[in-house]
Amino acid sequence: MPRKPSRKTLVTKADKVFSEYIRRRYSNNNGIAECYTCGKRDHWKELQCGHFMSRKHYSTRWNETNCQVQCAGCNVFRYGEQYKFGRNLDIEFGNGTADGLHELSRQIIKYDNHDLMEMIKHYEKKIAQL
Repeated sequence: MPRKPSRKTLVTKADKVFSEYIRRRYSNNNGIAECYTCGKRDHWKELQCGHFMSRKHYSTRWNETNCQVQCAGCNVFRYGEQYKFGRNLDIEFGNGTADGLHELSRQIIKYDNHDLMEMIKHYEKKIAQL
């Protein structure tokens, strides 16, 4: 009987497939996407999945609005450029979006292994449709 994957393994796989989807969803036919906070253009494989509200908050960790393409400069070296990120979210999705994500991030949510496996399947399917 095959061993069930651990929670840690499932979270890692969910992060990986979700990140790929975020980085590819707005890329062009050549795989080029644009950093959400500075506009740098690069191949999606060279960019990162930036989180407005930190990944430590499971309620927004895999939220498609909370996560946008970022270059390493913005995401890592400039700590996510949270102010610019939030401003851009409000411009793109409507005033109050950043505040709403901040409130959502405070909610406690628990994903069980089944939830994580379903999320992985969902994003693998979305990637295949790109």
